[in-house]
Amino acid sequence: MEELLRIENLKVHYPIKRGIFSRVAECVHAVDGISFALGKGETLGLVGESGCGKTSTGLAILNLIEPTDGKILFKGIDISRMTGSEQQEMRKRMQFIFQDPYSSLNPRMTINQIVNEPMRIHGRYQGGQRADRIAYLLEKVGLTPEQGRRYPHEFSGGQRQRVGMARALALNPQVIIDDEPVSALDVSIQAQIINLLLDLQEEFQLSYIIIAHDLAVVKIICDRVAVMYLGKIVELAPFRELYNSPRHPYTQALLSAIPQPDPGKTRRKAVLRGDVPNPINPPSGCRFHPRCPRRMAKCDRRIPVLSEIDENHLVACYLYSN
Repeated sequence: MEELLRIENLKVHYPIKRGIFSRVAECVHAVDGISFALGKGETLGLVGESGCGKTSTGLAILNLIEPTDGKILFKGIDISRMTGSEQQEMRKRMQFIFQDPYSSLNPRMTINQIVNEPMRIHGRYQGGQRADRIAYLLEKVGLTPEQGRRYPHEFSGGQRQRVGMARALALNPQVIIDDEPVSALDVSIQAQIINLLLDLQEEFQLSYIIIAHDLAVVKIICDRVAVMYLGKIVELAPFRELYNSPRHPYTQALLSAIPQPDPGKTRRKAVLRGDVPNPINPPSGCRFHPRCPRRMAKCDRRIPVLSEIDENHLVACYLYSN
């Protein structure tokens, strides 16, 4: 598979300023040195508890927030240090669909104006071509051209999510980062949005990074899954391998929490003790060791390296190190 995007040792730290001179006193370690790759036409899921750094990772890839350190390579070109016109040119190739489909849409603009905005900024298409392009995109996401004259408040949550998709597709991107695509929607609408994402991926040859906390949803749409905990990737594997043979104790706990559709079947739940540590002062060694039921002495001294234990199955855990 052709590699499209590579993330190397990405870090995102949010400074906390105190005092009358607003000096940086501490930092929130939202993302603390993660690496992964995304292939052409592939869907990668980023999963984990709230606050683990999933959204910060997605925003940093598009430079919507500035990375603290690390490299973001698109087709071998480091885009993390681009500025001005170079950054704007790169935005045509990668787009973001935000988690809240209402607050991310300008309430004073019609749907036509919202979808037209990226084309206007980047100078794509002219005159009637833009109108035709907007109508085409709205139809592709399951809306009608007539609905383009309405405002965001006149739509349901699922329809607003479709508007966000149409806007993301306006510039023919190659990579789309989708933050919690169905978390705010009813269950009946979730299946429609997931199927729409799959159809659009096939038609437009898209690569996705899906940010989610619902592992049941990720299982349907993703080729590979990266599990994040407190700013670190603790396991990365193809979705079948991850679901059938989870290795990291945190992954096992997440999977055990998925509700069983068959009440006749029971699954042993891995109950984690304690709370997620403070990201301002994360624990030494393995970030998960204060809550891990299989903790060893060295877990709180050294950070485990994300290493391959099976083909394409990577785990950061001393249970599987040599």
